[in-house]
Parts: sequence; C-alpha cells; structure tokens
Amino acid sequence: MAAERGQERERDRERPMARIRLDLPRERRARLLPEYDPEAFGRTSERIARFLGTGRFLVWMTLTVVVWIGWNIFAPASLRFDEYPFIFLTLALSLQASYAAPLILLAQNRQDDRDRVNLEQDRKQNERSIADTEYLTREVAALRMGLGEVATRDWIRSELQDLIKELEERRDLFPSGEGHGSDVPDR
Repeated sequence: MAAERGQERERDRERPMARIRLDLPRERRARLLPEYDPEAFGRTSERIARFLGTGRFLVWMTLTVVVWIGWNIFAPASLRFDEYPFIFLTLALSLQASYAAPLILLAQNRQDDRDRVNLEQDRKQNERSIADTEYLTREVAALRMGLGEVATRDWIRSELQDLIKELEERRDLFPSGEGHGSDVPDR
C-alpha cells in the first residue's frame, strides 16, 4: 500500500500541473470565437434598432430601392448589375431583414431587463412607502390616544365654569356676613 502511494507521488511529480490546484488561478485558454464587450454591442444594437424605427430609415430605404430598380430598368444594358427579377435586391433586403430582426430583439431584451430592474426598484420603494405610512399611522393613533388623556383648553374651561357655579351655589347657600358663621374669633 505504501509502495503504491509512493509511486503515485512520483508520477505526480513527473507530470507538471497534472492535478488541478485550487489555490492558483486557471490559465486563460485560447478562445475560438472573438471576444467582444456585450454592453458596447448592446448599445450599438439599440442605436441601430432606434434608427430602423424612424421615418428617416424608411425614406432612405425607399429611395435606395427606387434608385436600384430605376437604375436596373433604365440604365444601358452594359451598366445594369441586377436584371429584372432583381434577385440581388431581394438578397440584399433579406440580408438586411435577417440582421435587423435579431438586433431589434436584442434591443427589446435589454429594454425588458431595464424595465424589470426599474419595476423591482419601484416595488421596493412602494414597500418602504407602505411601511412608513403604517408606522406614521400607528404614531398618529398613539398621539390621539395620548391626547385623549391630556387636559385640553375646552375641558379646563368647562371644569372652571363648573367650579365657579359650585362656588356661587355655596355662596348662595352660605351668605357671608359679620358674625354669621365666622370662625375668626374662635381661633
């Protein structure tokens, strides 16, 4: 057993980097496809998609097709490059459409991603607003309950008026006079 382990260690030493080391970054592999910045590509596709959706594009495309057809109908036969069925024009328009559709879809996907992020931020903001509103509602309710136990100006005024009436009633029942019910000499 120990001999087998020793042989394995020996084989590992003979093969440099045969085992994957997790403490070292991997070496970059050669890529078959070219590398590109997805953000730059996305921004470019959005610009193209925005241009394809304008009237300016439609005018230029119409002018190009009209000039193409006019040239290939009215120009001398030696200068025509696309005869009547206009196969080359059809190919060019198909090629343009085959590139335009994925670029437009890419731009829409990017817009959907932005909308999703904005919607999530709006949802979180609404949750915070609802929580703040509920907190403030509880605070206002607590203040109202606390104010219900505090003496207000109207309550104090009514209590003072009741005391004044009570004092007037006592004065009427026990009129003040000299010698009548005075306890000053008794002291």
